[in-house]
Amino acid sequence: MKKKLCIIGSGVAGLHLAYALNDEFDVTVIERKSPEQMKKGQITSTQVHFGPTRTRERRFQMLSWQEQPLIESIHLTIGNQKLFVGKLDEPALSVDQRLYYSYSIKDLEEKGIFFRLEKIDKEGAELLLDKFDLVIDCTGKNGPLFPFPIDEDLSPFQTPQRKCIVGYFTGIKPTTPLGVSVTVLPKLGEMFEIPAMTQHGPVTILFLMAVPYSELDVFKGIKNAEAFTTKMKSTIQQFFPEIYSRMNEQNLALSDEHGFLQTAVTPVIRKPYLMVKNKLVVGCGDSVFLNDPITGQGCNLSSYCAEQLYETLMEYKHSKWDLKTGESYWNRTKKYVKEVTEWTNAMTQPLPEHVVQMLLKGAQDQTIANEVAEWFAQPTKAYEVFFSHSIK
Repeated sequence: MKKKLCIIGSGVAGLHLAYALNDEFDVTVIERKSPEQMKKGQITSTQVHFGPTRTRERRFQMLSWQEQPLIESIHLTIGNQKLFVGKLDEPALSVDQRLYYSYSIKDLEEKGIFFRLEKIDKEGAELLLDKFDLVIDCTGKNGPLFPFPIDEDLSPFQTPQRKCIVGYFTGIKPTTPLGVSVTVLPKLGEMFEIPAMTQHGPVTILFLMAVPYSELDVFKGIKNAEAFTTKMKSTIQQFFPEIYSRMNEQNLALSDEHGFLQTAVTPVIRKPYLMVKNKLVVGCGDSVFLNDPITGQGCNLSSYCAEQLYETLMEYKHSKWDLKTGESYWNRTKKYVKEVTEWTNAMTQPLPEHVVQMLLKGAQDQTIANEVAEWFAQPTKAYEVFFSHSIK
């Protein structure tokens, strides 16, 4: 008889696990929103699926988005000076989460996964332990349902380091070559411009990360799409002239009335396993590995850790799942989580001088420009550069 698994949440981590585990286990996913509610709802974040994540998606036979335009490059600007365009080793992809999640759920249901439409609280989560051999907490950035202990060394911040302002816009001419544009305004924040596909067609995601209380932190109190669009237009005009030069002011509009978001994240890393009622419980994704969005690693870190949890559960498939299983999962993921987190935390602070010098060299050397672009796909390479204190 197959072991029974319950996954709480159907974000990136939950979906990867559902696809990966379906053939070997009896899998139930609990999600509080139906696919239709997701499609019609507010955006909750944004994500770029870099090459390694797309490889894992192919491995687990997840939905393919082959007809969508691929992201080929990273454009880097500091202040008003565009430094370079670095080419990614493998193209990336960005699809509106509302589309990605809802279509994936329907696909999984056709593959035999049982979905329960239910909002689970902490008491309800504990009750699940009586019915399943393993409960996996994939509840996302609002925090876990189980008290996974915080890793203090990897969780240095007590408050958000950025205000996150996101809008899915039409009316902006894409970059050439198609890529993610990163503009860094020292002491003020960053703007990420991401080409993406939605159910309403192609959009440009403007993801503004404002240092709290800085001149970019100007969206407080904005509640509706019209006011959000007006404020974004004036902010782009004032601070991001290159984006403004590609903007059609008359046609600038949100993709839909729910295509905008304001949030703030306090990064926190937790040890992703514990015993509750003599049963192992594990966490995966943002519920236990919550990074600041500044490096765009939420989707990719969740995907990586889901694969490592899959490998762990397969290794212990015929054994009792206990603390040894949990320790094995944490040992598999710890180094990667540590390096991604320390790089991400460093990016919220003033850049080290040797990193600044490397970025400046990238303006003259395409090989270095490509290496910097690859930081976002292979964040352990960024970690090596940031903490090696050497300049190539």
